[in-house]
Amino acid sequence: MSTVPSAALLLGLAGVLPFVWGAVTLHPALGIAVTGVAGSRLVGHDVLVTYGIVILCFMSGVLWGFAARAEPGSAVGPMRAYGLSVLPALWAFFMVAGGPGQALSALVAGFVGLLALDMQYWLWGLAPRWWMRLRLMLTGAVLVCLIIGIVAP
Repeated sequence: MSTVPSAALLLGLAGVLPFVWGAVTLHPALGIAVTGVAGSRLVGHDVLVTYGIVILCFMSGVLWGFAARAEPGSAVGPMRAYGLSVLPALWAFFMVAGGPGQALSALVAGFVGLLALDMQYWLWGLAPRWWMRLRLMLTGAVLVCLIIGIVAP
């Protein structure tokens, strides 16, 4: 693994901020204060679930971009690479439902599965050399926030 480009690192970390915000606003006093100003959609479980779905779908698009590098006749093949790339978005669509606990549990499973796909695309040489360094860090932070959402009242 090589060094993560600073732009990818900074923007990736910025992309984790809504997860952190969702976890922090699970604190009752802060959640009530923010709800009074911005509404409940920007607080706690709602942020974690909504943004989690958005990011799983976004990452499907990233994997689709990696799939575009798969050469016909290669060991990977475009059909496999494109087919696997849509799984995170389909997971979000079909599995993230129900109450906050169920939805957040499905998101945890989705992000763990996404990490496995990230690793596969990286092993196939379709993702940049630095990709797993970034993805391990970001996924770790996201999983911590989602798990806080599961255990919080």
